[in-house]
Formats: sequence, structure tokens, C-alpha cells
Amino acid sequence: MTTAKILAFAGSARHDSINKKLVKIAVEGAKAAGAEVTYLDFRDLPLPLYDEDLEEAEGLPENVLKLKALLKAHQGFLIASPEYNSSITPLLKNAIDWASRSEPGEPPLACFNEKVAVLMSASPGTLGGLRGLVHVRSILGNIGVLVLPDQQAIGNAHQAFDDNGNLKDEAKQASILQLGNKLATVAAKLNLPV
Repeated sequence: MTTAKILAFAGSARHDSINKKLVKIAVEGAKAAGAEVTYLDFRDLPLPLYDEDLEEAEGLPENVLKLKALLKAHQGFLIASPEYNSSITPLLKNAIDWASRSEPGEPPLACFNEKVAVLMSASPGTLGGLRGLVHVRSILGNIGVLVLPDQQAIGNAHQAFDDNGNLKDEAKQASILQLGNKLATVAAKLNLPV
């Protein structure tokens, strides 16, 4: 079977982000299924707010080009996104907006077409960021990403992780590992281009 190439990231730049911890668990599940996984921390790839005037005057910023190259080089995305006011985080929305911009000679939405994704979230609230995932799923689906129906939202997440970054609840830990495994398995079966 073909090895899937997966890009994993959280829609949060905070150093001690619970969503970064969450997606790193899913990374282990994807690796266990044989995937090649790249972890992206948006703190290492700062992007300006999307501004069409900036794009017109200067072209796509260097970090946008790096982000686009990463997205295009992977078949699947493991995404953990916090919920901000019942919706997607500005950080993740801004990254999607920049990555959706075409380079000269590039087809529209080249970073997203024929990609597959799995979503998860963690939040101190009882719903675990679930309301925000609805918006992330809608946006990604509308720009050509096949978003798998499997997802997880971990509530009361400020108390859910142990000192090693694992979930204290073994069933929840297993469910996040399974998300990574599922994405890797589906992406490999689809044999999507990179």
C-alpha cells in the first residue's frame, strides 16, 4: 500500500496550546499506520493578515509560499482547531485565506483540491470546541477538501492531559490515535497526488 503524506497542525499558536497537544497524539496514530507526518507550528510560520492590496503590491509573502508548498506536498491534513466565539480561529482562517490565493499559472485552490482531512478540537468548555469544527468543516469542504466524518472534541481539556501530553482518559486517547490512523489509511487507499 502507498504511504500517505500527512501535514499536522493546530489552529493555535499559543506555546502551551491544548490543541497542539491533541494533534500530536493524532500524529502518533498516523505514524503507527505507516504515514509520513510533518508537524507544522504556525508560531514558526507567522503570516500577516490577509490583505489583497499587500498581495497586489508585493506578491505572496515568503511564509505564504512556504505554507502553500507544505500543503501541496501532503495528501492529508490532521487539524486540531480551538473554538473562538463558536467559530474558527482567526489564525486558521487567515492561513486558509492566504493559501487559497493562486500563484501565476497555478489552478485555483491548488493547496486544497484532492486533499483529505480529519478534524479535532480541545477546549476548557464542556463541548470541547465542537461548534467551531462545524465552521472549519464547512470552509474546507467548500474549497475542495474531503473532510472525513470522524472527528473528536475533548471537553474540559484544561484538565484532560497528563504531564506527558497524553489524555488521561484511555478511551479518549485511543479515539484520537484512531483519527490519525483513519486519515493515514484513507489517504493511502485514495493514493492522492502530491
